[in-house]
Amino acid sequence: MPDFSRLALNSATTKKWTLAEAVDGCVRAGIPAIGPWRDIVADAGLDKAARLIKDAGLRVSSLCRGGFLTAADPEGLAAALADNRAAILEAVALGTQELFLVVGGLAPGEKDVVAARRRVSERLEDLVPFAVEHGVRLVLEPLHPMYAADRALISTLGQALDLAAPYAPSAVGVAVDTFHVWWDPELKEQIERAGRERRIASYQVCDFNLPIAADALLSRGMMGDGVIDFATIGTWVRDAGYTGDIEVEIFNQDIWDADGHAVLETMKQRYADLVLPFS
Repeated sequence: MPDFSRLALNSATTKKWTLAEAVDGCVRAGIPAIGPWRDIVADAGLDKAARLIKDAGLRVSSLCRGGFLTAADPEGLAAALADNRAAILEAVALGTQELFLVVGGLAPGEKDVVAARRRVSERLEDLVPFAVEHGVRLVLEPLHPMYAADRALISTLGQALDLAAPYAPSAVGVAVDTFHVWWDPELKEQIERAGRERRIASYQVCDFNLPIAADALLSRGMMGDGVIDFATIGTWVRDAGYTGDIEVEIFNQDIWDADGHAVLETMKQRYADLVLPFS
């Protein structure tokens, strides 16, 4: 039998499921961990969500997401900080130390990328003490460059590590998401660096499908359906010392429209064939 002890379902993969349905699906499939998004936690209610997951015996691999730290106006800045502090407290309630941050893109009408990135750095200075106080690590997730303008001005693992550098590894880590970083010519060296710096907080897997979907957010695919070399990237992550959960996070309309239990069975098989041997 394949060892699924590190496999985690990111709830985005079964987007139509409620949290209760996703928890039940994990239990039925023998998947021991779940990474919920905040929207389905809110729909369930935070206290109920925490009980659901705990009573099912599941680990919470991460919470998605905080971030969007690039507002240029005082009101937007205050709202972003308040939302991120709330996300940190939600992570505590759910029993996870890992809170993903998607840092945000350009402010409306803005074209100054340098200034927007500087605001991300400044907002980390504001948030890290609060996160540390509550035992939560902020996980910087670089996104593919096609999302730079509106979602994440961090596009490479190297950029994420540079932003994390002023802080302890227990305070700020990085995510290696195959969809977002597979293309980076410096990926091997930056994964090695992340390992040396003890900053790999999460390894997320899914494939990069072609052609790009009309909505670029939906171009993720099941492992094996696209262009990503999971053997090579997985080996680099393993050799960097990462031993934590491996989340499958897929945004894909066809997968969302399919039967969720069937999706989990396919996910397990692709994980066993393409990811597990190199982890």
